[in-house]
Amino acid sequence: MKNTLLKFLAPLLLILFFSCKEDSKKEQKENVPKSPLSENYNISILIDLSDRISIKKNPNPTMEFYQRDLGYIKSISEAFTEHLKSKRIRQINDKMQLFFNPEPLDPTINSISQKLKIAIDKNNASKDLLNSINSNYASQTLKIYESAIKDDNFIGSDIWRFFDVKVKDQCLENEKRNILIILTDGYMYYEGTIMKDRNRTSYITPELIRKNGLNNKDWEKNFKDQDFGFIKIDTDLSNLEVLVLGINPSKNNPYEEKVIKAYWNKWLSEMKIKHFEIKNADLPSNMDKIINDFILINQPN
Repeated sequence: MKNTLLKFLAPLLLILFFSCKEDSKKEQKENVPKSPLSENYNISILIDLSDRISIKKNPNPTMEFYQRDLGYIKSISEAFTEHLKSKRIRQINDKMQLFFNPEPLDPTINSISQKLKIAIDKNNASKDLLNSINSNYASQTLKIYESAIKDDNFIGSDIWRFFDVKVKDQCLENEKRNILIILTDGYMYYEGTIMKDRNRTSYITPELIRKNGLNNKDWEKNFKDQDFGFIKIDTDLSNLEVLVLGINPSKNNPYEEKVIKAYWNKWLSEMKIKHFEIKNADLPSNMDKIINDFILINQPN
């Protein structure tokens, strides 16, 4: 009787064993994170060249804000080249570019920015080209900031219009990982794009925050109940990732940082952007890991 029972159970146990083994393999395979090495990157950098970078108006004894920007850009270009060097030549089909909005009046700056639009594929990829990207970006972006500061004619920051008109056409490509990195203090203002729709605006300034009564402990309730925020842009940007660096709130309002980030969070979410981070101004050495993690590690599912 015992032998008969064993003969009957043995095949069932074997089937159960191999079935569990296959399920385990399947589960392990599903849990393996997608390798970023074979992906093609399309990285765009949007620089806010408003008076936030002015040494006269906004001096910083620790490190000037334009120098911080240069440090952030260095980390971005290094992460980009690290990504390229991790791929085989035949896999490379990546881009990195730099934008301003509005474009500076100085034609020299616009000419330099054209040199910073890099497209690399299997046909032009070479060791010399890959090794030149970091030094090229460092030297050329330094010229841009030096020229803007010397000119001392800061015309504002029209980030809202950039998203409304340019992002879809200039920062998105099919079958690429599209990343937009914005260097800004978080405020937006440009005289050519001043719009208001009830409590939504195309701009945000310390004066507007104060005027809207968002400078006290009830700011969050007021923000939600009265629907404050940027004017909604009806564009689906779900295939875009955004990293905002350099938030620098006014020291006159202890709630300013939270209000600025609430504006940005609401706006980016309404454009269906799933993966975004908003970071305060900090020393480049402290931001390097954040930038690297965003570009090379912390990818959306």
